Amino acid sequence: MAELTIKKKRPKHLDVTKIRLPLPGILSILHRVSGAGLFLLLPLLLWLFQCSVDSPESFGTFKAVVSFPLVKLVLLGLIWAFCHHFCAGIRFLFLDMHVGVDLPSARLTSKIAFVVSLALTVLLGAKLLW
Repeated sequence: MAELTIKKKRPKHLDVTKIRLPLPGILSILHRVSGAGLFLLLPLLLWLFQCSVDSPESFGTFKAVVSFPLVKLVLLGLIWAFCHHFCAGIRFLFLDMHVGVDLPSARLTSKIAFVVSLALTVLLGAKLLW
């Protein structure tokens, strides 16, 4: 029996373009990416917060910086990262309590996490940035 498992054909390399990851797997990877993005851009957020509350002159600097379209796009990405990380984190807390671990409910909660995070991103982005 051990000889059969050793002689089994295994791929020599993984073709990443042909791997089909299920929706919960994509959610998990994006949860990690959004957490890393939030961590790496935390100095920018802190600087923007300091500019917004320090003095009236620095608030003018804040408004000038945030008025650029590229900065608005980055802030919209950060809003999405926060909303996605929050929604996926709640989902993972339920999974840690063994709620929704079967395949149909795992797929459903993944879809719900994506929809809620995107809806919150649209609402918060429209309210805060435009």
